[in-house]
Amino acid sequence: MAEPLNLRRHQRQPAFLAILSSARPSRPYARQSSFHVRHPIFAYTPRPPPSTFTRLPGHLDSFVINLVLLLVGVRLSMREESGSSHRYGNMPTPHSDPLMDHSVVSTDDDEFVRHSSSSTNASSSFNSDYPMAMSGENSPFIMSPWHQSSPYPAYDPTAADSSVIPNTGLIASLVREEGHIYSLAAVDDLLYTGSDSKNIRVWKNQKDFAGFKSSSGLVKSIVISADRIFTGHQDGKIRVWRVSPKNPTVHKRIGNLPRLKDVLRSSLKPSNYVEVRRHRNPLWIRHSDAISCLSLNEGQGLLYSGSWDKTFKVWRITDSRCLESVVAHDDAVNAVVSGFGGLVFTGSADGTVKVWRPEMHPKCTKHSPVQTLLKQECAATSLAVSPTAPVVYCGSSDGLVNFWEGEIQLSHGGVLRGHKMAVLCLVAAGSLLLSGSADKTICVWRRDGSVHSCLSVLSGHSGPVKCLAIVGDSGDDDGCNANASWIVYSGSLDKSVKVWRVSEQTLMRGSMHARVDSGSSSEKYGGAGNNSLS
Repeated sequence: MAEPLNLRRHQRQPAFLAILSSARPSRPYARQSSFHVRHPIFAYTPRPPPSTFTRLPGHLDSFVINLVLLLVGVRLSMREESGSSHRYGNMPTPHSDPLMDHSVVSTDDDEFVRHSSSSTNASSSFNSDYPMAMSGENSPFIMSPWHQSSPYPAYDPTAADSSVIPNTGLIASLVREEGHIYSLAAVDDLLYTGSDSKNIRVWKNQKDFAGFKSSSGLVKSIVISADRIFTGHQDGKIRVWRVSPKNPTVHKRIGNLPRLKDVLRSSLKPSNYVEVRRHRNPLWIRHSDAISCLSLNEGQGLLYSGSWDKTFKVWRITDSRCLESVVAHDDAVNAVVSGFGGLVFTGSADGTVKVWRPEMHPKCTKHSPVQTLLKQECAATSLAVSPTAPVVYCGSSDGLVNFWEGEIQLSHGGVLRGHKMAVLCLVAAGSLLLSGSADKTICVWRRDGSVHSCLSVLSGHSGPVKCLAIVGDSGDDDGCNANASWIVYSGSLDKSVKVWRVSEQTLMRGSMHARVDSGSSSEKYGGAGNNSLS
C-alpha cells in the first residue's frame, strides 16, 4: 500500500519545485540535471534485459569453451604475423596519448593534401579537401579542440633520408611550468616568452637565462626595439622594460604607456574622454580593454598597439607619447602589422582586414583607411607581411590563410589550405611563411612567384600553437640564399616552447604546388573599385 501524500510538505514548496519533483525519474541512478540527461555524452542508455540461455551438457560445455579459446589464439597469432605495416608503411603506429612528444615532419599522402588554390574556389572546395570523420567520432567531446589529437601519422625523424629532409627538425623543447605560452619575441640568440603567469622568461641559446615579473598576469604580446622591450597585457597596459647595462640578466621597468604625466595632463580636458560603452568614458590615450597585438615601424620610430576595445593606437618610441587613436573595426582588433610602403594592416574579430595609410605631422599622425581586403563571417585572427615581397597574409578562424599581392594595387592572390582548425599565428621570413593552428600543428609554406607550396608540417605540441617567432640560423653565412635555414620558436597552450630548424629548400617528397589566379576579385575580397592605394 502506497504511503499517504504529505500535503503539508508539498504546500510549503513553490509550484515549480513541485513540478520538478513530480517529473524526476524514479530510478536513483538517473537523478541528473536536465543538461546531463539531454547531453549525448551523459545520455543514459537502459541496459537490455538478460537473455535466457539453455544450459548445455557438461561434456559439450567444456568442448565449446576449448573451441572458442583455440579460435581466439589462432586469430591473435595471425594478427601478430601480419602487423600493421600495411597501413603506415615503415612509420611507427600513431600513439593515442596527446602528451607523447613527437618531432614530426609529416609527408603528403592521399588522406590530407595541403595546397594553395585560387580565390574563386576558396569557399566551395574547403570541406572536400579533408576526409569526413567516422560516425563514432562526431560527439562534442571528441570533436572538442582540447581533445583533438594530431590527424597525421607519426613519423620517425631518425629513419628519414637526410637528402630529402635536410637541416630540418626539432632542436629542443623549453618547458617551465609557469603557464600557457601566449607570446614570443626573438632577437639573435635571445628568446622572450610571455605567459598567463606573472613572469616573462628570457632564454639564451635554449637555456633559461633570466626573468622579470609583471604586475599583470597575462602577457599577450612582446616586441623588442633596440634596448627596450614592450609588453602588452590583458589589463590594457603596455609596459616598457630595459636591460641593465651592468648585468644583462636584470630587466628594469622604466614606465608604462601611456605615461602617468600624460594621463594627468589629459584628464583635465573633458574633450579627451571618449565613450566606449554606457557609463564608461576613458581617456582616448588609454586602451579600455586587453592589448591583443603590438607591431613596430622602426623606420618611423612608431609602435602600434591593437586592442579588444576595437581601436589601434600609435605611439612615438622616443618620448612614449600617444600620437593617435583610431577606431578601426566593429569588433576586437586581433592583429596589427606595419608593412611595405608605410602601410598598416589590421585584422579583426568582425571578419574584416583593412589597410591604412599614415600621414606624418610634427605633433601627431593621421591614418586613413584606403582599402578593405577581406569581409567574411569568420574572425581574422593573425596577420603577417613578407619581408621580401609585397605580400600580406591573413589567418582566420576557419583554418584558411588568405593572401594579397601588389604594391600599388593589392589584389587577392589565393587561399592556403593546411589546417583543420583556426589559424592562431603567422610569421614570415625570406620566402617562407609559417602558420600555427589550434590543431596543434605548424605548416611551413614557401612562396615562389605566384606559387605557394607546403614544404612540411611540424607536429609535436599537445596543445594549440598560439605564437611563433623566427630568426636566421647563425650557421648560415647568408640568410637570403635559396637554401637558407631558420630557427623557429613555437609557443603553445601546452606550456612549452619548441625550437625547430627549417630550411627553405624542399623538405619532403611530393610537396604540393598549385598556381593561383592572382587577378580574381569578389565582394568578399574587396571589389575592383576599392583596390586602389593611390
